[in-house]
Amino acid sequence: MRVMIVGSMAAELGEAARIAIGRGARIAQADDVASALAELRGSRGADVVLCDVQLPIEDLITRMASERIAAPVIACGTRADAVRAAAAIRAGAREFLPLPPDAELIAALLETIGGDERAPIAVDPAMVATLRRAEQIAASDASVLIRGESGTGKEVLARHIHRRSRRAAGPFIAVNCAAIPETLLESELFGHEKGAFSGAIARRIGRFEAADGGTLLLDEISEMDVRLQAKLLRAIQEREIDRLGGSEPVKVNVRILATTNRPLEAEVRKGSFREDLYFRLNVISLTLPPLRERPRDILPLAEMFARRYAEVNGLPKRPLSAAAAKLLEAQPWRGNVRELENTIHRAVLLAAGDLIDIDAIELPPVEVAAGATNCGLGATRASSPAATAPAAGTAGLVGRTVADVERDLILETLTHCLGNRTHAATLLGISIRTLRNKLREYSAAGVKIPPAPNAVAAADRVPA
Repeated sequence: MRVMIVGSMAAELGEAARIAIGRGARIAQADDVASALAELRGSRGADVVLCDVQLPIEDLITRMASERIAAPVIACGTRADAVRAAAAIRAGAREFLPLPPDAELIAALLETIGGDERAPIAVDPAMVATLRRAEQIAASDASVLIRGESGTGKEVLARHIHRRSRRAAGPFIAVNCAAIPETLLESELFGHEKGAFSGAIARRIGRFEAADGGTLLLDEISEMDVRLQAKLLRAIQEREIDRLGGSEPVKVNVRILATTNRPLEAEVRKGSFREDLYFRLNVISLTLPPLRERPRDILPLAEMFARRYAEVNGLPKRPLSAAAAKLLEAQPWRGNVRELENTIHRAVLLAAGDLIDIDAIELPPVEVAAGATNCGLGATRASSPAATAPAAGTAGLVGRTVADVERDLILETLTHCLGNRTHAATLLGISIRTLRNKLREYSAAGVKIPPAPNAVAAADRVPA
């Protein structure tokens, strides 16, 4: 985990840096925004930027966006900085970190952004077999294609492979091909030279160079535009990349891991994924089973999430009641581990007493789950015969336009997923790109969009 500190190390921000170092982070420091930008352009970048809200953090966020530097910015300040903190959040800061820093909050922040450094939980034989195969091939330099539905933990497995590899001392760099707009992804992967485009005021290395000597994860690679796939194929084959605006290639030494939630063979047949790139990536294939096919992992995962979110929120650690455990085991978990995590997070916040009981576990209404089946939204609890009858699913829809019903379904699903776009797209049976376009359309029409989970957390932490 690479952390950039922007501000003085003499006070509370320096203490945050020391805590992060104690948690295994590598720290770079800059006194001001200009120095931070220079460091971000010329080095291996950063996984997260912690910036003092007394500095012009809005300018930092704007400049990073214009130069296509994709890293979350965390606003840091005391309770007296509430107004500045709120302005930073509106400008695009991902979180607000109150100072003086809390060690457990720093740990949770690094874990959320950098990925869980613990081994994947594997109790069920289906998951044990997958993990055993992953560890068997981890030491090699072969490319690995990790398949599985959204929310099954593909990036967690990729990080585990890196930690067990000969490249473990090198960087692990993850690029979410679905989350970064197509216009920015090429620069994010390959970097750019000064003057390559408007806003490129200096050379900046990309994720391939940042991962040199380590591992590069191409997350949800099926979302990558086919035109960019040709340049990616050349980079993998020749072990060299061309920066945007560059005049000569740059040698790189990286191991490629890729994930997909779609069958790439079908994408190849449709012409949306290059066959030669598919064969280059698919040297070794690992398939993560969905949570419904590894039921013995449900309770160990739920208990782990309960401990984690109790710690993060400063709440007592409560075990699951027998009734709650039985309810969790009975769910099909269409959204997989990510849906279970969101459910337990809510339950930790809502629980009262000494146990997390059944009344703290909120699941989608039966009517919504049953009525949304044809739209790709799976039921999350068993549907009764009454709930599946046509009248029950459509009585409230008569007289409304299809567009209105679609909009409400998308927004309600997004709210259920605590603003998590990827999870919502999975439940709705659409791509993240389609969901993003729909939300942009609704926002332009003046519809309020549920905030992303980190924005909610940040708003909750801004002092009143």
